[in-house]
Amino acid sequence: MEPIYYATISELAPLIRAKQLSPVKLTEAILARIEKLDPTLNSYITVIPEHALQQARQAEAEIMAGKYRGPLHGIPFAPKDIYYTKGVRTTSGSAFLRHFVPNYNATVIKRLEDAGCILTGKLNMNEFAVGETNINTHYGNVRNPWNTDCISGGSSGGSGAAVSAGLSVFSIGTDSAGSIRVPSAFCGVYGLKPTYGRVSLYGIPVLTKSLVGAGPMARGAEDLAIVMHTIAGFDPKDNTSERVPPDNYYSYLGKSITGIRIGLPDYFFKDLDQGVHSHVWRAIRDLEGLGAQFKEVSMPELSMSLVAEVATEGPEAAAYHHEILTTPKKELYQDYTRITLEAGELTTGMQYEKAQKARRVMRNAFYRTFEDVDVVAAPTVPITAPHFTSHPIEQNLDVWMRCTPYTSPADVTGLPSLSFPVGISNGLPVGMQILGKPFSEGRLLQIAYAYQKAVSSNKLMPIQ
Repeated sequence: MEPIYYATISELAPLIRAKQLSPVKLTEAILARIEKLDPTLNSYITVIPEHALQQARQAEAEIMAGKYRGPLHGIPFAPKDIYYTKGVRTTSGSAFLRHFVPNYNATVIKRLEDAGCILTGKLNMNEFAVGETNINTHYGNVRNPWNTDCISGGSSGGSGAAVSAGLSVFSIGTDSAGSIRVPSAFCGVYGLKPTYGRVSLYGIPVLTKSLVGAGPMARGAEDLAIVMHTIAGFDPKDNTSERVPPDNYYSYLGKSITGIRIGLPDYFFKDLDQGVHSHVWRAIRDLEGLGAQFKEVSMPELSMSLVAEVATEGPEAAAYHHEILTTPKKELYQDYTRITLEAGELTTGMQYEKAQKARRVMRNAFYRTFEDVDVVAAPTVPITAPHFTSHPIEQNLDVWMRCTPYTSPADVTGLPSLSFPVGISNGLPVGMQILGKPFSEGRLLQIAYAYQKAVSSNKLMPIQ
């Protein structure tokens, strides 16, 4: 096994269960990794070593007493700093909430801690999840572990960097325009944006509740399945939660993908960087070699996705922040956040309603496509992680304009999408995504796991 801080949940859990690996020793290794690398990467906003070690000692005592809770028992993790954590500050990446300490846990955090997870801290993010770069003037920018001169992607950029570099075994992000999948692609990890309503949003102050999905980021498809098994399911505290029983995600792992029909929408295969183009097509050929069947499909309706995302997310986020935007306190926002929220206030009711109509049209286009194929595949984003520039507002806008046309279709339609690494181009990871029917996360995990097992080079480790 590689260094312990790069091990996956699926590798660590059997050792912990067999009492061959101490949760305390594992947590100490992760904390040491944070202390060594995070002054450079800046993936954490808050680190809580004493709290983590206390939880680790409790987990170890339970396991030694024969009270093993399951594969997440004794596993350290850190969520994006938008999840409420009881007794641990939750900033949402903003100066407004620098000292905010919730008195309850988000449902996702509660479910993970009930499963025996160990909380090591809270991860950096774009302010209020606005942006795709994780440039943050309040808490500092997150740097990409593959090249620290490059961005990590956002808004769950701390999650992408921490998981990639071994500063957290896994993380939980949120995604309303690509905020799980963009940093997953840029940092070379696996990220799943579940079906809308599959994972509870209770205790997450999301700005765009009609778009956002909460989901895991990890170093392998099996790890995504393990975490989804714990966090998925109906929550009566969340009015977006769907009463659909969670799937048995484990049952999909290891199944053959022979005969699975994968559509390739032409919309996603334009204006790709050469490295992205070559690695994604190599992955398509690899999947074809495993028995998948590919078919080119046309979905011109997807050209509306970016406009629909903007005309939905903008006014919903602005409504959430309206009171502050009308006072001098608005100057506490970093510039890009404030400009984005103010632009959202300019969206008219007619524009918003047209955006909802466009979302329905795109959803129906996917449903028609799924009559002929089981899933669709595409590059996660058309580029690898760009270098930081001296113009953060322009860079935020540029990355958003280039990347979200590829990630927003899943958000505006509420469909699940899984990003996984398929290679390295000029020293930086390339990601590919699979989109599926509602509540088909198991099928997406099946395909990603089959690829992961077949292509040994796709377990990527940036820093030793």
